[in-house]
Amino acid sequence: MKRETQNILLILLGGALVKIAVNGDYLRYVKPAQQPWVIAGGAVMVLLGAVAIVRDLLAARAAATAGPHDDSDGHEHAHSARPAWLLLVPVLAVFLVAPPALGADSVIRTEARVPASAAAANAAAFPPLPAGNVVPLSVNEFVSRAGWDAAGTLNGRTVSLTGFVVHTEGHTLLARLVISCCAADAFPVTVRLRGGEADHLASDAWIQVTGQVVPGTATKDNSYTPDFTPASVTPISAPKDPYEY
Repeated sequence: MKRETQNILLILLGGALVKIAVNGDYLRYVKPAQQPWVIAGGAVMVLLGAVAIVRDLLAARAAATAGPHDDSDGHEHAHSARPAWLLLVPVLAVFLVAPPALGADSVIRTEARVPASAAAANAAAFPPLPAGNVVPLSVNEFVSRAGWDAAGTLNGRTVSLTGFVVHTEGHTLLARLVISCCAADAFPVTVRLRGGEADHLASDAWIQVTGQVVPGTATKDNSYTPDFTPASVTPISAPKDPYEY
């Protein structure tokens, strides 16, 4: 690959990192705390590419001033740059079109589970839910309580959950993907929706549901997927940050 192509690739890739860090698309790949590192990495790549281009231009000007150079070995050194320029295609794709966040396909391919921290917790680790007719919870916390809370703090309480629809094995699930650092380590937490109100919705459609857990339905045999009886199912727009932490 020629140096010119390398430098342009470096600038475009760095520019793509800065772009997704500024407009929020980086949340499809990493958790919010990583934003400064994404910006810093992209800025360094842009700076290195720019410095290399300036250096090469100065070197070319100096060579032109020194006069022509006689290539005495008699061999042709020109090679086609077309294969190297094709490497720009995936970089431009990232720069212009950010891939979507992980969704229903990832849930179907990966076994749902509760975090190891919840598995190691005892009943004292789950305080009572706050007062209120409807308590908003993350799907992660809801599944953890349903699977491991011996005190049954969810029983009889109406909660609100937000997630995306997954259709698998004749069931409709509400799901979220939990990440520790980046999308590469994502794992799903899922809730089985009863009643059929969400059965007609497309996979990956985002919804907000209110309702109650069916006690005792989150077990090791079903990958800690509790049953949920919805009182309401409301389609919503996909959130800017699609993951839980």
